[in-house]
Amino acid sequence: MASQEIEALSGALARLPGLGPRSARRAVLWLIKRRETALAQLVDALATVRDLLVECDTCGNVDTTNPCGICADRRRDPRSICVVEEVADLWALDRARLFAGKYHVLGGRLSALEGVRPEDLTIGQLLDRVRQGGVDEVVLAMNATLEGQTTAHYIAERLEGLPVRVTQLAHGLPVGGELDYLDEGTLAQALRARRPIA
Repeated sequence: MASQEIEALSGALARLPGLGPRSARRAVLWLIKRRETALAQLVDALATVRDLLVECDTCGNVDTTNPCGICADRRRDPRSICVVEEVADLWALDRARLFAGKYHVLGGRLSALEGVRPEDLTIGQLLDRVRQGGVDEVVLAMNATLEGQTTAHYIAERLEGLPVRVTQLAHGLPVGGELDYLDEGTLAQALRARRPIA
């Protein structure tokens, strides 16, 4: 039996995504064996992030500076804004280094079942950013779920009448995917989005 403090650490780690109680205990034992190096570094890193963590007033990203590093980067194209549901989506897209513009994090998606309304998200702030001018394109990068597509449709309606082009990420067949392994929704979307061969 471990002490209450060690069990508390194990319990805290077990609440992290992807870690269950057994994995958390293994991580704690690994950290204990390396308490002078790995554990000390982890504690310092967690304390630093805890003390410096802020939400960007412009886009909603989480960083240690406000505005965040993406919003402050002058090399990024301010005329294009990619709208995502969560910070994790922003990080995934930005890691791919395929989008050179700015971002906007909604903080979720519309969901009648979960009681998430438009005013619960940062849709109003997005509209304000577009109304300020200088934005040519808004890319809606919602997840390919019913709620994500409902959110994208709602935002597209709210942007109607503003001088901005609204686009959406393509959905359909993944690169390297085999048809017999795909679900019906993905196949249906791929068929609807078909295009001529050049």
